[in-house]
Amino acid sequence: MAGGAIVAGAALLALTGCSNLGYYWQSATGHLSLMAAARPVEDWLGDANAPQRLKTRLALSRRIRSFAVSELKLPDNPSYHRYADLHRPAAVWNVVVAPRYSLTLKTWCFPVTGCVTYRGYYDLAEARDEAAKHAAEGFETSVYPVPAYSTLGLMNWAGGDPLLNTFIHYPEGELARLIFHELAHQIVYVKNDTMFNESFATAVERLGSARWLAAQASPQAREEYAQYDGRRRQFRELALATRKRLEDVYANVPEGEREQSKQATLQDFRDRYATLRASWGGDPARWRGYDQWVAQANNASFGAQAAYDELVPGFETLFEREGRDWARFYDAVRKLAALPKDERHRLLQQHH
Repeated sequence: MAGGAIVAGAALLALTGCSNLGYYWQSATGHLSLMAAARPVEDWLGDANAPQRLKTRLALSRRIRSFAVSELKLPDNPSYHRYADLHRPAAVWNVVVAPRYSLTLKTWCFPVTGCVTYRGYYDLAEARDEAAKHAAEGFETSVYPVPAYSTLGLMNWAGGDPLLNTFIHYPEGELARLIFHELAHQIVYVKNDTMFNESFATAVERLGSARWLAAQASPQAREEYAQYDGRRRQFRELALATRKRLEDVYANVPEGEREQSKQATLQDFRDRYATLRASWGGDPARWRGYDQWVAQANNASFGAQAAYDELVPGFETLFEREGRDWARFYDAVRKLAALPKDERHRLLQQHH
């Protein structure tokens, strides 16, 4: 469900003096391995042995990257001008953790990125081990794959964040969406506020991909994205309604009745999803990711999803108030970022 993340790949800038050197070591070596695998897009396009399907997508990515700069005023730097095949299905796997009766996620704090609500691993087995430790303590956990992450522009001196096999073959609208999301993290990033950061990047991806599709994409690509995004928005509405019901259960239902109310809410969510899923039709394999999310849904997964969409309407309203001018919008977001956390959240919720 989640999109980009700022993983502790940036932690390789702060390896010394840390109390958790094992975690930082896997993070630093994992990121360096990813960077070392990357080659310039030009090299891939000129490689006679590279598959034509890949070359077509890389050529498309160059157009998207140029559009990001010229039309969306996103950073013009080395990021996403190289490509790497990691020979695995995700860039990293994130672990998120929540109490049994709360959607408030556990946070981890790092020297560069501040406190975030996830912990990223380059090895799935290590991520599952981390989740299992917290589950054994009575927490609810979720481990989910992340196709891409941002190092906030801190690695542009070394070639920047690369395009990856984990997302290069996404449908056109989705590919544009992801690139715009990750570049947005290089515009504004606030320490200790995952929800602000991810909601901002999600707003940029939505607004930017809509503009890309309208101006650059084929009718087929527009139709494909409209269907996919329509399903996603329906699912997010359902998940948001369920999140609010769970929050009400945890805040207002007496302790002795809380578990029963929680399970009834989750079952209602699964039932409503089954109805929604049936209305979609088409190839069932297309919705497998949603099926898996629903089957494993718990406080951790609902809490993680909230980070990506809770404040998005406020950012979208702010974009309209700034005359749909990207530079003015980014300046307004920077001003919000300078405010105390509670105040910027309140203002964004007021915008909505």
